[in-house]
Amino acid sequence: MKHLLSRLALAVGLAAPVLLAHADDQVKRGEYLARAADCMACHTAPGGAPFAGGLPIVSPFGTIYGTNITPSKAHGIGLYNDDEFFAALTEGKRRDGANLYPAMPYTSYHLMPRADSDAIHAYLKTIEPIERAAPVTRLSFPFNVRLGLMGWNLLYGKDVKLAPTEGKSEIFKRGEYLVEVLGHCGECHTPRGLPGAMQQDKRLTGGLLNGYLAPSLLATDLAARGWNQQDLSTFLKHGMSAQGTMFNEMFPVFHNSTQGLSDTDLAAMATYLLGDPAPAATVLSEVPLDNMSPSAQRGRQDYLNVCAGCHAPNGEGKPHIAVAMRGNTTLRLEDPRNLLRVIEDGIGEQTFTGFERMQPMPGFADKLTPAQLTDLLNYLRQGWGGLSSELVLSDVQMLQADAPPAEHKAH
Repeated sequence: MKHLLSRLALAVGLAAPVLLAHADDQVKRGEYLARAADCMACHTAPGGAPFAGGLPIVSPFGTIYGTNITPSKAHGIGLYNDDEFFAALTEGKRRDGANLYPAMPYTSYHLMPRADSDAIHAYLKTIEPIERAAPVTRLSFPFNVRLGLMGWNLLYGKDVKLAPTEGKSEIFKRGEYLVEVLGHCGECHTPRGLPGAMQQDKRLTGGLLNGYLAPSLLATDLAARGWNQQDLSTFLKHGMSAQGTMFNEMFPVFHNSTQGLSDTDLAAMATYLLGDPAPAATVLSEVPLDNMSPSAQRGRQDYLNVCAGCHAPNGEGKPHIAVAMRGNTTLRLEDPRNLLRVIEDGIGEQTFTGFERMQPMPGFADKLTPAQLTDLLNYLRQGWGGLSSELVLSDVQMLQADAPPAEHKAH
């Protein structure tokens, strides 16, 4: 018996370093997966501790607050076991059996394999517990009845499905998983119907979010806005490319998620989104002023008055200060709301990788009349956006009326 116990002790002693190494590898993998899944962006309030919750997520049904997912036993997920964590991630079920609101993207995460969920959980258990409760979500009736989500989940909870990938490369398959499941890009870039569910027949064709457009990510639409695989990978890695910089809701995605992903994974995402082979990116030529509409011609003076100081008279921009108008993807969107919102609201100072910075852009809502905004939009869209369509004053006024409240605007 003594010899048997000695052998067991020796076996355990020999196995311990292997088990510790495996656990350490799982935690490191989980940290990477948590970044790819963009957990921090929704579970961290501005200026708050990472993963401690409190971020207000505005929905058509009310404001939902990101929860504390630190290992706090009182306020976070410290009491969750792996099974319960997997159920929360993929089924939208809390530990107490209550339904999570689908602001938590379990509708995409339901395709996550158990090993990835366990790794993310292993990582979250190692971070500092924050002993602070996140604000409680209180929606109006009937949206505050979590039991009602049972029917919603039966209808829409597993709507996201991966397309067949026979004959596709491994990098394409990896990109599909990163975009459709971990990155849950469709949650913002897909329009939603009345029950708040993604319209899967219009998947990745663009969606509205707090008054801004999360634009189409379809390959043909990306190429029409000037994207190729290399530029898209660069954009995800550095937050900026020849097509402009990340702003609004995408800036936290870059800051907390995509800049930390491997070049291989970013290339996989670009390959999946643009296809293999990718359609040729559309290259635009600058349109002479004489070929623009009268409104756009008037807008040239407005551009010189309020934009050219930073973006340069001929739209080339200034490195490390302001993006170029030439080739800018926002100007090429058929829907003008993002361009209008940026001009009216401005953009806060942005910090990108390395020494790249973009100075804050002031808003001009109080400096330009609706007529001047209309002319300026037409000039930017016709001159550098490759768009021949003409906006009229009523178009701009309608978009202004549809703007979100100031407290819901993100820069």
